[in-house]
Amino acid sequence: MIIDSHCHLEYEPMASNLGEVIERAHNNNVKYLLSISTTNESYLRILEIVDKYKNVYGTYGIHPHETKDYKDLNDKDIIKKINLNKKIIGIGETGLDFYYDHSDRSTQKKIFIEHIKAAQTLDLPLIVHTRSAEEDTFQILKSEKKNKDFKVLIHCFTGSELFAHKLIDLGCYISASGVVTFKKSEKLANTFLSLPNDKILVETDSPYLSPEPLRGKPNEPSHIIHTVNFLSKIKNINPKEFAKITTSNFFKLFGQLN
Repeated sequence: MIIDSHCHLEYEPMASNLGEVIERAHNNNVKYLLSISTTNESYLRILEIVDKYKNVYGTYGIHPHETKDYKDLNDKDIIKKINLNKKIIGIGETGLDFYYDHSDRSTQKKIFIEHIKAAQTLDLPLIVHTRSAEEDTFQILKSEKKNKDFKVLIHCFTGSELFAHKLIDLGCYISASGVVTFKKSEKLANTFLSLPNDKILVETDSPYLSPEPLRGKPNEPSHIIHTVNFLSKIKNINPKEFAKITTSNFFKLFGQLN
């Protein structure tokens, strides 16, 4: 069994034929899907999806790109949204993206901390997006964990090996997307090779980042098998065994699913 720990099922082209997308995932042994919120609008669609499909779960959070429109968001607002449905099992995606700077950096940091406070209160995993912001992301996580510990999943990790191991030392889990399979991603592949297996999850981030050999095409949860096969090969582990490991890691982080 494989779990896609990060996808955006409410996005096109998946949203228009979601039943077929979920069936293809099931046929590739992808049994559970976690659809990740980026805005209030995306969250409303996720609530509809998790009610319709038994094997789909969701999160609530505001993507760092969008924080300019959510400057007044606080941890109490986040908690209220999460409590709308028992199938909302995580907080995010949240974090820092200094690559595009679509939102002011100070606003990104402020809203990131509000998400963290909600995670500390609810004891739910925080799904973190970080790009070109390694030091700031690390310092915020380190500082807030000193206040009160919380669970962290770094999604679609593409950072340095040093950053990865600093995150592992903080107790974070780290998720691999299709990017790790790209021909130009040799350093990233070596980083995942160096990580402990009991801290790795897998994801698609679909509809983005289709793995090789499907790069350039719209991504969907069934494609995650290519990422699992790639990682199992570099780690010299049977693909079914590696899938079991990443699934076990998901359950350790998010709890068992009904």
